[in-house]
Amino acid sequence: MAIPYSILDLSPIAEGSDASTALRNSLSLAQHAESWGYQRYWMAEHHNMIGNASSATAVALGFIAGGTRHIRVGSGGVMLPNHAPLVIAEQFGTLAALYPNRIDLGIGRAPGTDQLTARALRRDLQETGDGFVHDVLELQGYLGPNAFDAPVKAIPGAGTEVPLWILGSSLYGAQLAAHLGLPYAFASHFAPADLFDALAVYRKTFKPSFHCPKPYAMVLVNVVAAPTDEEAAYLYTTVQQHFARMRRNTRGKLPPPIADINQFWSEQERYFAQQMLACSVVGSAQTVSEGLADLLEQTEAQELMLAGQIFDHDARLRSFEIAAYAMKSLGQPALV
Repeated sequence: MAIPYSILDLSPIAEGSDASTALRNSLSLAQHAESWGYQRYWMAEHHNMIGNASSATAVALGFIAGGTRHIRVGSGGVMLPNHAPLVIAEQFGTLAALYPNRIDLGIGRAPGTDQLTARALRRDLQETGDGFVHDVLELQGYLGPNAFDAPVKAIPGAGTEVPLWILGSSLYGAQLAAHLGLPYAFASHFAPADLFDALAVYRKTFKPSFHCPKPYAMVLVNVVAAPTDEEAAYLYTTVQQHFARMRRNTRGKLPPPIADINQFWSEQERYFAQQMLACSVVGSAQTVSEGLADLLEQTEAQELMLAGQIFDHDARLRSFEIAAYAMKSLGQPALV
């Protein structure tokens, strides 16, 4: 059975570089990904992080969609509590009007930032799970087939039925996606602890819907690939430094790789990073192929989405190219 494979991009701003370069690098990666058989190219919403250029997610996605031809483009995700559902419906309805049958709308309920910035976004910090469910249903209504009959309409947006995905890293998102009959993407690339429990809950409690008649689970995984295992491990130290800095609360721009990560982090930071990065595949084409095959066997995922925070753009392109060939070597080409 062919398994689609996709990309999650945070549009990383590397040390010594800027947001303009990061966004143009994202477009370059998306254009290459299209030729390598990737199914989707998603971008994530983050705020007040000087190392990410994708905060205005819908705007960035328009740039990506305008520079590509057929790859699906979407959010991985929009943090819905930061926004009025009507605004998101209008933004993604506009994208759908410009790029028909190519837009995905992945939504999550985390703020994607710190509490101070969340307040600046006018987010209600007291929001409950019930509030998120209401927002999702409201968003569905604005995009749905009967939206033109409603007193408040998303124009563009009404009737576009942009596909919704629930994103999560806990059992809550799995339960909600199952209850609403929506596809589900698990953020195992940074929070893998509940991966298997969440997939089990999603599949066991899934209620079929018109748009998603059976469970569809996407699993996210960090992939750093290079011609040799040693070079890949060297490139991966960028990711390891990034997560150690999270522990220190000293996030910054994406750092260059270093020769010895053990000279950089403490034992506690190493443990923290290893826990968060447990769902990672690092190595040569053969190593990556074996790692992805093992992940598919364990999760029975319907799709894999690959993340790869690599400092050098050319090395990043090469990594995703190797990963694409690794997937194809499993006899699982992308469905595009």
